[in-house]
Amino acid sequence: MQVVTTQPDSARRLDTTAPTFAVLGALSLSHLLNDLIQSLLPAIYPLLKTGFRLDFGQIGLITLVFQLTASVLQPLVGLQTDRRPMPFSLVLGMASSLVGLMLLSVAWTYGMLLIAAGLVGLGSAVFHPEATRMARLASGGRFGLAQSLFQVGGNAGTALGPLLAAFIVVPKGQSSIAWFSLAALTGIGVLTLVGRWYRKRLAGTARPTRRAGSVPEPDLSQGEIVATIAILLALIFSKYFYMASFSSYYTFYLIHRFGLPVAESQVYLFVFLGAAAAGTILGGPIGDRFGRKPVIWTSILGVLPFTLALPHADLVWTVILTVAIGLILASAMPAILVYAQELLPGRIGLVGGLFFGFAFGMGGLGAAVLGEVADRTSIEFVYGFCAYLPLIGLAAAFLPKLGR
Repeated sequence: MQVVTTQPDSARRLDTTAPTFAVLGALSLSHLLNDLIQSLLPAIYPLLKTGFRLDFGQIGLITLVFQLTASVLQPLVGLQTDRRPMPFSLVLGMASSLVGLMLLSVAWTYGMLLIAAGLVGLGSAVFHPEATRMARLASGGRFGLAQSLFQVGGNAGTALGPLLAAFIVVPKGQSSIAWFSLAALTGIGVLTLVGRWYRKRLAGTARPTRRAGSVPEPDLSQGEIVATIAILLALIFSKYFYMASFSSYYTFYLIHRFGLPVAESQVYLFVFLGAAAAGTILGGPIGDRFGRKPVIWTSILGVLPFTLALPHADLVWTVILTVAIGLILASAMPAILVYAQELLPGRIGLVGGLFFGFAFGMGGLGAAVLGEVADRTSIEFVYGFCAYLPLIGLAAAFLPKLGR
């Protein structure tokens, strides 16, 4: 792997050129492929639950292994790549996901399922911090737009995974997961090309000087910065703990409450995830135009009326409400990430690793906790309990206003 050394100040410079949409498109596509692979795991939970005779707690543990592997390593990867960017590390991350995917297709014990989940999580840990930096470098100063384009690829992949699983894996069985290795191989090819662009870009900014137009440090004390990060992480907790109830258990909720077949429940999960993808693409540009804080505030707290109504809705209104929830709630992440980058300029990899990693960790913790709650109570109780999580959005009122 070729390692290029650069100065942290290079990440502080505002690139006033036009966004490099070819690179942003390639990053979005690779994010789609990466998250499509990841989303196969929860998408086939009903199949694994029957085939391996698992309870909800064991299903939650699979998600916990995947999410914690990704979350614990991501900040460390981001911190390292802030110091020494690694243009082709993303290729190795995708290769780890490929190995995990192949192992998942042939696993015959619960232990093998956990190892496969860990390998896919490792691939995610390597992918996100450096890909976040690449998206910012290619943004041309339109940071929210760049993050939305990058993140919507991940949302699209997460939405496509359950849909493809419904039509390929569910009817053909566990071994058919191997067909998705084509997605990983495509990702490796795309990331090789992006790595070459990144290497050239780093070579052109390897000896930067601070100048007018650089991103200023926020006028906040160290304690205020730490407190602000804590608030942002609390909002991430609210968002991803709630989202875990959908990614891991929404199909079970639909099957149990409305008596739907597995394939049809996967289609409704796709509808929800598609709405989340639309929310992601809107959140960044709106934040560029009106500021990050209003988007964060509206996204987290504004979803509360819909989450409170969901447990009491019939099937038609359940679909309508989940579309609204996905659309509104997903718009927060691009705004939160760019806000954090403005809070810690020059630490783009660390910010990406910390926030994506924490998001994955909370998703994994949510899956494990909610699985146990479902075993001890009911799957309906889970959605009634989670409906109040958006109240944490009130904490957004304490976020300081940063320059755009």
